[in-house]
Amino acid sequence: MAIVGLTGGIGSGKSTIARLFGELGIHWVDADNVAREVVEPGTSALKAIAGHFGSDILDANGALDRAKLRTIVFEAPEERTWLESLLHPIIREELIRQLHPADYPHPYVLLVTPLLYETDQHQLVDYSVVVDVPVEVQIERTMSRDTNTRDQVERIIAAQMPREERRDRADAIINNNRPLADVERQVHDVHKRILVDLV
Repeated sequence: MAIVGLTGGIGSGKSTIARLFGELGIHWVDADNVAREVVEPGTSALKAIAGHFGSDILDANGALDRAKLRTIVFEAPEERTWLESLLHPIIREELIRQLHPADYPHPYVLLVTPLLYETDQHQLVDYSVVVDVPVEVQIERTMSRDTNTRDQVERIIAAQMPREERRDRADAIINNNRPLADVERQVHDVHKRILVDLV
Protein backbone atom coordinates (compact mmCIF):
# COMPACT_ATOMS: atom_id res chain seq x y z
CA MET A 1 0.00 0.00 0.00
CA ALA A 2 1.34 3.41 -0.97
CA ILE A 3 1.71 6.37 1.37
CA VAL A 4 0.94 9.82 -0.04
CA GLY A 5 2.34 12.79 1.84
CA LEU A 6 0.07 15.84 2.10
CA THR A 7 1.96 18.93 3.18
CA GLY A 8 1.86 22.71 3.13
CA GLY A 9 2.87 25.65 5.25
CA ILE A 10 1.07 26.68 8.42
CA GLY A 11 -2.41 28.04 7.67
CA SER A 12 -2.54 26.48 4.19
CA GLY A 13 -5.56 24.32 5.06
CA LYS A 14 -4.07 20.83 5.13
CA SER A 15 -6.79 19.52 7.46
CA THR A 16 -9.54 20.75 5.15
CA ILE A 17 -7.92 18.98 2.19
CA ALA A 18 -7.38 15.81 4.24
CA ARG A 19 -11.09 15.75 5.14
CA LEU A 20 -11.96 16.00 1.43
CA PHE A 21 -9.76 12.97 0.73
CA GLY A 22 -11.46 11.29 3.70
CA GLU A 23 -14.82 11.82 1.98
CA LEU A 24 -13.42 9.69 -0.87
CA GLY A 25 -12.77 6.92 1.67
CA ILE A 26 -9.05 7.58 2.05
CA HIS A 27 -7.55 6.84 5.48
CA TRP A 28 -5.44 9.75 6.73
CA VAL A 29 -3.18 10.33 9.68
CA ASP A 30 -2.35 13.87 10.83
CA ALA A 31 1.22 14.21 12.13
CA ASP A 32 0.16 17.22 14.25
CA ASN A 33 -2.40 15.05 16.05
CA VAL A 34 0.19 12.31 16.56
CA ALA A 35 2.63 14.93 17.86
CA ARG A 36 0.03 15.87 20.50
CA GLU A 37 -0.73 12.24 21.37
CA VAL A 38 2.91 11.35 22.09
CA VAL A 39 3.20 14.15 24.70
CA GLU A 40 -0.05 13.52 26.56
CA PRO A 41 0.15 13.30 30.37
CA GLY A 42 1.78 10.06 31.46
CA THR A 43 3.93 9.62 28.37
CA SER A 44 7.69 9.23 28.60
CA ALA A 45 8.13 12.08 26.10
CA LEU A 46 6.26 14.54 28.33
CA LYS A 47 8.34 13.46 31.34
CA ALA A 48 11.52 14.11 29.32
CA ILE A 49 10.28 17.54 28.20
CA ALA A 50 9.35 18.56 31.76
CA GLY A 51 12.72 17.27 32.96
CA HIS A 52 14.52 19.40 30.38
CA PHE A 53 12.49 22.63 30.45
CA GLY A 54 11.21 22.46 34.03
CA SER A 55 7.75 21.78 35.45
CA ASP A 56 6.48 25.27 34.53
CA ILE A 57 6.24 23.98 30.93
CA LEU A 58 3.14 22.11 32.18
CA ASP A 59 -0.26 23.69 32.71
CA ALA A 60 -2.39 23.37 35.86
CA ASN A 61 -3.69 19.97 34.68
CA GLY A 62 -0.23 18.53 34.07
CA ALA A 63 -0.55 18.79 30.29
CA LEU A 64 2.04 20.39 28.04
CA ASP A 65 1.67 24.16 27.66
CA ARG A 66 2.20 24.12 23.91
CA ALA A 67 2.10 27.91 23.48
CA LYS A 68 4.82 28.38 26.09
CA LEU A 69 6.94 25.63 24.54
CA ARG A 70 6.47 27.09 21.04
CA THR A 71 7.69 30.48 22.25
CA ILE A 72 10.79 28.94 23.84
CA VAL A 73 11.84 26.82 20.87
CA PHE A 74 11.35 29.57 18.30
CA GLU A 75 13.47 31.96 20.36
CA ALA A 76 16.21 29.40 21.07
CA PRO A 77 17.19 27.24 18.06
CA GLU A 78 19.27 24.86 20.20
CA GLU A 79 16.18 24.07 22.29
CA ARG A 80 14.21 23.39 19.11
CA THR A 81 16.97 21.01 17.99
CA TRP A 82 16.84 19.19 21.33
CA LEU A 83 13.05 18.89 21.18
CA GLU A 84 13.06 17.62 17.60
CA SER A 85 15.73 15.01 18.36
CA LEU A 86 13.51 13.70 21.18
CA LEU A 87 10.15 13.79 19.40
CA HIS A 88 10.78 13.04 15.73
CA PRO A 89 11.71 9.35 16.19
CA ILE A 90 8.74 8.81 18.55
CA ILE A 91 6.34 10.55 16.16
CA ARG A 92 7.70 8.59 13.18
CA GLU A 93 7.16 5.25 14.92
CA GLU A 94 3.57 6.14 15.84
CA LEU A 95 2.86 7.47 12.34
CA ILE A 96 3.98 4.19 10.78
CA ARG A 97 1.73 2.28 13.16
CA GLN A 98 -1.35 4.41 12.37
CA LEU A 99 -0.71 4.44 8.60
CA HIS A 100 -1.42 0.72 8.27
CA PRO A 101 -5.15 0.20 8.98
CA ALA A 102 -6.55 -3.33 8.91
CA ASP A 103 -8.94 -4.43 6.14
CA TYR A 104 -8.43 -1.26 4.12
CA PRO A 105 -9.74 -1.38 0.53
CA HIS A 106 -7.85 1.51 -1.10
CA PRO A 107 -4.35 1.43 -2.63
CA TYR A 108 -3.02 4.43 -0.68
CA VAL A 109 -3.26 6.24 2.64
CA LEU A 110 -2.52 9.89 3.40
CA LEU A 111 0.13 11.24 5.76
CA VAL A 112 -0.77 14.85 6.61
CA THR A 113 2.28 16.71 7.88
CA PRO A 114 3.60 20.29 7.84
CA LEU A 115 7.21 19.07 7.92
CA LEU A 116 7.22 16.43 5.19
CA TYR A 117 10.32 17.77 3.44
CA GLU A 118 12.01 19.31 6.50
CA THR A 119 12.22 16.00 8.37
CA ASP A 120 12.89 12.39 7.38
CA GLN A 121 9.12 11.88 6.99
CA HIS A 122 9.56 12.32 3.22
CA GLN A 123 11.30 8.92 3.28
CA LEU A 124 7.98 7.35 4.32
CA VAL A 125 6.04 8.51 1.25
CA ASP A 126 5.77 7.39 -2.36
CA TYR A 127 4.10 10.55 -3.66
CA SER A 128 3.66 14.08 -2.35
CA VAL A 129 0.85 16.62 -2.60
CA VAL A 130 1.38 20.25 -1.57
CA VAL A 131 -1.51 22.42 -0.34
CA ASP A 132 -0.58 25.89 -1.52
CA VAL A 133 -1.76 29.40 -0.62
CA PRO A 134 0.03 32.78 -0.75
CA VAL A 135 2.11 33.62 2.33
CA GLU A 136 -0.15 36.54 3.26
CA VAL A 137 -3.11 34.13 3.34
CA GLN A 138 -1.12 31.80 5.63
CA ILE A 139 -0.47 34.70 8.01
CA GLU A 140 -4.11 35.91 8.05
CA ARG A 141 -5.55 32.41 8.56
CA THR A 142 -3.10 31.49 11.31
CA MET A 143 -3.59 34.75 13.21
CA SER A 144 -7.38 34.37 13.09
CA ARG A 145 -7.23 30.69 14.12
CA ASP A 146 -4.57 30.80 16.85
CA THR A 147 -3.60 33.35 19.46
CA ASN A 148 -0.34 34.11 17.65
CA THR A 149 0.99 37.54 16.78
CA ARG A 150 1.97 38.36 13.21
CA ASP A 151 5.63 38.24 14.27
CA GLN A 152 5.21 34.71 15.70
CA VAL A 153 3.47 33.48 12.55
CA GLU A 154 6.15 35.01 10.31
CA ARG A 155 8.86 33.25 12.35
CA ILE A 156 7.03 29.91 12.05
CA ILE A 157 6.77 30.41 8.28
CA ALA A 158 10.46 31.35 8.09
CA ALA A 159 11.34 28.12 9.92
CA GLN A 160 9.44 26.07 7.33
CA MET A 161 10.59 25.31 3.79
CA PRO A 162 10.07 28.27 1.41
CA ARG A 163 6.83 28.10 -0.56
CA GLU A 164 8.50 27.88 -4.00
CA GLU A 165 10.84 25.09 -2.92
CA ARG A 166 7.90 23.11 -1.51
CA ARG A 167 6.02 23.58 -4.80
CA ASP A 168 9.06 22.45 -6.80
CA ARG A 169 9.28 19.18 -4.85
CA ALA A 170 5.59 18.30 -5.15
CA ASP A 171 4.18 15.58 -7.36
CA ALA A 172 0.86 17.46 -7.28
CA ILE A 173 -0.29 20.87 -6.02
CA ILE A 174 -3.71 21.85 -4.69
CA ASN A 175 -4.47 25.58 -4.71
CA ASN A 176 -6.46 26.11 -1.52
CA ASN A 177 -7.01 29.81 -2.14
CA ARG A 178 -9.98 29.04 -4.40
CA PRO A 179 -13.73 28.56 -3.81
CA LEU A 180 -14.59 25.27 -2.08
CA ALA A 181 -16.16 23.73 -5.20
CA ASP A 182 -12.94 24.32 -7.12
CA VAL A 183 -10.85 22.88 -4.28
CA GLU A 184 -13.07 19.78 -4.20
CA ARG A 185 -12.57 19.36 -7.96
CA GLN A 186 -8.80 19.60 -7.51
CA VAL A 187 -8.88 16.92 -4.78
CA HIS A 188 -10.87 14.59 -7.04
CA ASP A 189 -8.42 15.20 -9.90
CA VAL A 190 -5.39 14.53 -7.69
CA HIS A 191 -7.04 11.39 -6.31
CA LYS A 192 -7.49 10.08 -9.87
CA ARG A 193 -3.89 10.96 -10.73
CA ILE A 194 -2.60 9.12 -7.68
CA LEU A 195 -4.57 6.02 -8.63
CA VAL A 196 -3.08 6.13 -12.15
CA ASP A 197 0.48 6.92 -11.03
CA LEU A 198 0.70 4.50 -8.10
CA VAL A 199 -1.45 1.53 -9.09
